[in-house]
Amino acid sequence: MQIKALFFATYRDIAGADELEVQLPTGASVDDLVASLRSRGEGWQALPEKPAVAVNLTYSKLATALSEGDEVAFIPPVSGG
Repeated sequence: MQIKALFFATYRDIAGADELEVQLPTGASVDDLVASLRSRGEGWQALPEKPAVAVNLTYSKLATALSEGDEVAFIPPVSGG
């Protein structure tokens, strides 16, 4: 199934793009998506094993099952003052 991964701020720097189409097996979860991206090596190892994500605009857990065409946004850590 085809999933759209969206990247912001430091995660965009890791990905080298704002978005990326990723092919995953049917029944894959957000955790599988993260593992797939991290397995690409090089800079992808900087992507946390447990990042904050939103699936189709809703904050979600890593165990969330994905469906064809889902959009997964990787939300970088935020700090402020």
